[in-house]
Amino acid sequence: MGAIWLGQRQGPGLSYSAGMSSSAKPPSILVLAWRQTLRDLRAGELRLLVLAVALAVAALCAVGFLSDRLDQGLRRDAAQLLGGDAVLASDQPTPQALRQLADQAGLSQVGTVSFPSMARAPEDKGGASRLVAVKAVGEAYPLRGRLLLEDGRKVGAPAPGEVWLDAGVLSALGLGEGDSLLLGERSLRIAGVIRTEPDRGAGFLAFAPRVMLAESDLAATGLVQPASRLSYRWAVAAGPGQEAGLQAFLRQARAQIESGAFRGVRLESLESGRPEMRQTLDRAAKFLNLVAMLSSLLAAVAVALAARDFAARHLDDCAMLRVLGQSQRRIAWSYGLEFGAVGLLASLIGVGLGWAVHHGFVSLLSGLIAVDLPAPSLWPAALGLGLGLSLLLGFGLPPVLQLASVPALRVIRRDVGALKLGSLAVLLAGLMGFAAILVALSSDLTLGLIAALGFALALGVFALLAYLAVLLLRRVVPLSVAGSVGAPRWLLLATRQVAARPVFAVVQVASLAVGLLALTLLVLLRTDLISSWRAASPADAPNRFVINIQPDQTKGFQAALAEAGVERYDWYPMIRGRLVAINGQSVSPQQFEQARAQRLVEREFNLSHGADMPRHNQLVGGRWTVDEADGLSVEEGLAKELGLKLGDRLRFDIAGQMVEGRISSLRKVDWSSMRVNFFVLFPVAQMPELPATYISAYRSPAGVELDKRLGREFPNVTNVDVSAQIEQVQLVLNQVIQAVQYLFAFTLATGVVVLLSAVSSTREARTREFGLMRALGAGRGLLAQVQRAELLGVGLLAGFLAGAVGLLISSVLARQVFEFEWQASLWVPLLSALAGAVLAQAAGWWSLRAVLERPVVATLREADNN
Repeated sequence: MGAIWLGQRQGPGLSYSAGMSSSAKPPSILVLAWRQTLRDLRAGELRLLVLAVALAVAALCAVGFLSDRLDQGLRRDAAQLLGGDAVLASDQPTPQALRQLADQAGLSQVGTVSFPSMARAPEDKGGASRLVAVKAVGEAYPLRGRLLLEDGRKVGAPAPGEVWLDAGVLSALGLGEGDSLLLGERSLRIAGVIRTEPDRGAGFLAFAPRVMLAESDLAATGLVQPASRLSYRWAVAAGPGQEAGLQAFLRQARAQIESGAFRGVRLESLESGRPEMRQTLDRAAKFLNLVAMLSSLLAAVAVALAARDFAARHLDDCAMLRVLGQSQRRIAWSYGLEFGAVGLLASLIGVGLGWAVHHGFVSLLSGLIAVDLPAPSLWPAALGLGLGLSLLLGFGLPPVLQLASVPALRVIRRDVGALKLGSLAVLLAGLMGFAAILVALSSDLTLGLIAALGFALALGVFALLAYLAVLLLRRVVPLSVAGSVGAPRWLLLATRQVAARPVFAVVQVASLAVGLLALTLLVLLRTDLISSWRAASPADAPNRFVINIQPDQTKGFQAALAEAGVERYDWYPMIRGRLVAINGQSVSPQQFEQARAQRLVEREFNLSHGADMPRHNQLVGGRWTVDEADGLSVEEGLAKELGLKLGDRLRFDIAGQMVEGRISSLRKVDWSSMRVNFFVLFPVAQMPELPATYISAYRSPAGVELDKRLGREFPNVTNVDVSAQIEQVQLVLNQVIQAVQYLFAFTLATGVVVLLSAVSSTREARTREFGLMRALGAGRGLLAQVQRAELLGVGLLAGFLAGAVGLLISSVLARQVFEFEWQASLWVPLLSALAGAVLAQAAGWWSLRAVLERPVVATLREADNN
């Protein structure tokens, strides 16, 4: 049998030579896949697929690289943040039994004592005073890390008679290095300015600048009195070969503390660390994780739509391959390898982009995190590669694999071998699996479940409502034709186009709605999240907190505020008490599993009383009864932590007096409101039998030297100036807001890709339909109006659905995950519908601009050939 030459055919993404002889061999699967990949890339067939995957991987990697570097940095600096390998923290001197355990293990040890006090300048230097955070340290301080001064010296504890201090003390008191600083009854020489204090924690949480002195000078200051509120920390560190001794100390010390032998003592180790930095970034990290998740979800939708469009355009090519003898196995393998290679390429691009973007995060958050973070590990890159490949293979490959089953009969009959609706079921199955992956990757299970399940349910709701809308339209269209002779032709044609293609309409509306839902959700949360952050420190927030005001100083202090022009201020009695019993049962930290609950039980509470509930508190349970002698009002967060409920009885030890009451109301307190708040309130106007001081919060008027006057007239009070902290908090919030907006752009871009994919998925069908309509006499202008009307209707419906569902999901996320107040706006669905119409029109113009330009002859010839 002689050689048969069947010629050569090239189509989009396909090039093969069908001429073969008895000795010729067909190209291998790898060669075939390679040729297809190159052709499709050059022809732009895979452009949207690559873009969607790259954006999703970039968003995930950007957050992943940042989180990985932060985690490594915290582990690296954990010992320095603690000041040792482990620390015993307490509000009383460290128990001798625990110190003996450290001696037996041969560990290095050093103690520190911290408390607030007033530092003063000598009279010849102006005599100004400033609230400072005093820290007395032992000779071996610090066990881990070094104290760095502004002049570059790395030092340890100050020498006797000297102090290290923050620059803020010098500027506030008008002093310089070498001058004397008055601290209580002791005069100390300023020997250096602190740049970095290893065990201080996050700087913006400190309410006053640091003054550090030698432990041997503490007694001479006369500041430590029996009723003084001091914080004791006893740090231990293991030397070479002492790791076993350290672990033994940790086990024994933890066992004694948990047995209840020592009240108010907690053990901090490298495993527990200091969480201030992580708590500061927690809410922003949740939002960034949400953005990465939504980008991945949108990318999955975009990949599925673009892959289906890709498969639809290659049906004829695969039918010809079947005619030429290609097996289903070879076709399936060639496309599988092509999509695997494209997925790897897109993922590598996304990893590189994510690497670059995360450097932007580090720069934007420079006020919160150190710029010398360790290099990231390979885990975020591996995670990004896995995500990219799973996106393309899990969502892109199922519709493409149907090409292997295209019958050869399609070469002469175009009505056979079309893509089956079964691929939609595969897509839904892929979405469920992908949702499970996102939940597993999420740092917050609640966040992952709400986002993943919310989007899965939303997709089903969108598809159902879109189908119902199409059914309604199919009933309305015949009536419009029969009864509205004067109706615009373009409107009738547009509605009939949508009604004639219900599957296309449902896919388009559902896909557009999902993309718009993600954008609507992020816009709502971003706006409300930023608003809640800014509301935490409003422009008129108090910037002075004054404590230790004695009862006989009340009238004089309030008169001084009035003379200075301060009209609005908080004023509450403050009582120190320790919770000792709940419902008659003694309380110990071991009763609670959560670390925060244990700390709350160990510490003393700031209690207060008043006939009226504070106006900035919200009653959420029970009833506030004025002058209820046996009543207690408890903050709801404390009640949840300790498992308290209405009707429970609490007993407090207040300066040796046992005071008991019944919980009659629960209050919601905003601890970030910069107002005076309390865990527990007695709803009575007077409690003369209990020792109390007063606390006040006010905004100091500009240009008035109120602080100096109060310091002179009331030298015993502690005046906390938090204006610098408010400014720093605002700076931190601005940096976090910039980071949030920075990554928000990724989801916006991914959402645009979804819109383009959804609109372009009907390009081939529209080309044939419009070509035939033009052949039957329809003008180009009329068809352009039909296309605009159809896109406008689809965009309006998708936008309205996205806005309505977005309101619901964002309200759940705001309250359950981000924990801020959220107000619904009925304008959101309308604005979202308008945005959907505009975006659908823009996406349609970009994706379908060539539909109306295709020659009618080409469309008719193609129809004639098939």
